Amino acid sequence: MLVYLLSETGRQLFEGDIILPVSIRNALRNNSYRWKFPIPYILADNLNAKGVVLQAFDMFRLKSCIDFKPYEGEQTYLKFEKLDGCWSYVGDLQRGQTVSIGERCDYKAIVEHELLHALGFYHEQSRTDRDDYVQIWWDEIIEGFAYAFDKYNDSFLDDLNTPYDYESVLHYGPYSFNINSNIPSITTKIPEFNEIIGQRLDLSRIDLLKLNRMYNCTSSLTFLDQCSFEYINICGMVQSGQDDADWDHTLGKSGEEDHTLLGNCAGYFMRFDTELGHAGQAALLESRILYPRRKEKCLQFFYRLNGSPQDKLVIWVKKDDGTGNVRRMEKLHTITADGEHHWKLANIPFSVQTKFRYGFQGIRGDPATSAGGIAIDDTSLTETNCPTNIWHIRNFTSLFNRTSKGDYITSPVFYSSEGYAFALQLYPHGRNSSPYVNYMGITFHLCSSQNDGLLEWPAGHRQVILSALDQDPDVIRRMSLSLSFTTDPKQLKSAESRNDTLQWDKPSITGSFSSACNCYMSPGVGWNTFLTHRELHWKKFLKNDDLFIFADFEGTRVHCDDPESLQVAKGCENQAFLEGFLPASSQKQTNKQENHTVLVFIPAENGNTFETTKALAEWESCFP
Repeated sequence: MLVYLLSETGRQLFEGDIILPVSIRNALRNNSYRWKFPIPYILADNLNAKGVVLQAFDMFRLKSCIDFKPYEGEQTYLKFEKLDGCWSYVGDLQRGQTVSIGERCDYKAIVEHELLHALGFYHEQSRTDRDDYVQIWWDEIIEGFAYAFDKYNDSFLDDLNTPYDYESVLHYGPYSFNINSNIPSITTKIPEFNEIIGQRLDLSRIDLLKLNRMYNCTSSLTFLDQCSFEYINICGMVQSGQDDADWDHTLGKSGEEDHTLLGNCAGYFMRFDTELGHAGQAALLESRILYPRRKEKCLQFFYRLNGSPQDKLVIWVKKDDGTGNVRRMEKLHTITADGEHHWKLANIPFSVQTKFRYGFQGIRGDPATSAGGIAIDDTSLTETNCPTNIWHIRNFTSLFNRTSKGDYITSPVFYSSEGYAFALQLYPHGRNSSPYVNYMGITFHLCSSQNDGLLEWPAGHRQVILSALDQDPDVIRRMSLSLSFTTDPKQLKSAESRNDTLQWDKPSITGSFSSACNCYMSPGVGWNTFLTHRELHWKKFLKNDDLFIFADFEGTRVHCDDPESLQVAKGCENQAFLEGFLPASSQKQTNKQENHTVLVFIPAENGNTFETTKALAEWESCFP
């Protein structure tokens, strides 16, 4: 028997976040409820999370054939709105439908979760075979919510011949609907996965396998090329015959490891020796000919310069000259030696709409002063936007070991495309006031700069997106963390401050002087639960002991045309279940943190307080 949760509008919510009309219970198996691409979408005026929705679209385009387009009068579409909770219908209803991205759930992985429902998928632990893999502790589930752990037979769900996926972004976390905050409601029969279920990083490998099988995807929409150089064919790259030297396909060794495997076992990379030959000699390594589908490109790669201080790595693109020949050269970027001999990350944006090659040119500086050369590894090319601000944190293990709770490091000052200056503070062991253990915390701060007199203040209606990079060499399989919030121009600095002091006003007004940036820094806003210590090693967030954090602070892109006046359902009422969301008077006492489903938007250490009386529960964990 199916049991449904009723929202305050009387709308039936199945499994906590699915609106499922009884007439289409088998949407997953019924081809008439499969979407045709591209899926038209509308971003409603009240939606703060526009940038995050578009970011989730980019992930589906990169990792599948699922595509989206702005609404242009079609009969069927997805309308993203900020309603009470996070929820979605299952499958294409052929009449237009709402996806709710409510308060406190505007994160990439949560949008991906709801989009998977809209595309026709149910929660992973609903599978027929789930009892082989997880244990449901029925006595630990809140009364009236046992239905959320029902499993369904093969006539209802189709696992698409995939193994059970502990890593699925659609799996419940261990403390979903639990009575006692210290006792889980669901555990895994392989104990190592107890801290994995409920992950909210990104689509898992098997999530993608099911998605691509269901929609017969055979290729990505925005992936063009990648190479880790582990095979002798070097991914079809070619050496130029018109220069003085060649790149070498090099096996890593102690002291000169490749980036892909980094000493776990010997791996290969491409190296241009600058100890030999003469100054000015060059070698060009070119990709195969590529055929673009979109204009924007992002070339990402790791590089190391450990030769002469005069060595250079030049990035080129060679385009169709209009006659069908790929020979028109354009220089994109030049990297010069800086005395640091470790692997670094580069992101090179460029635009091209004709067939092309990209290339790496090594130039010898002074062989007499060189003790190495130029190396590249783990290259990828996608038709996506490049990250603009990269915080490279080196020797993270040493930093972690010499810091305690409350200690933090400050990033360099970054600038948005509009000219706003900002910085981040990372707490390796969490903030002093955080109730969580084994989590890193992070805060975002506006900084004063010479641009302040030209900018709009308060800096509201802009999206902060912070991402920790999973350095897996396969960009399709990466599960990078991405969290975000939107600045509210009316948000007060704190309950203790003057009523007219706004959080996002000029940092010289709201903040204090910091010697770290020689500027004023605003009070920070961020997360107590940025990344768990376990996740640092579960995925490749730490590689060569390097951590990369991407930071963006941009206005949201908007497409708000409304095809008609829609009656939209409210999802779960904004009541809280997870610690960190509740008003202080309502929080349960616990020493056990929730799994990483707790992607909580929190004020930073300065004591800011945000409205929490209507905070949002985790989408599987809402109750009246």
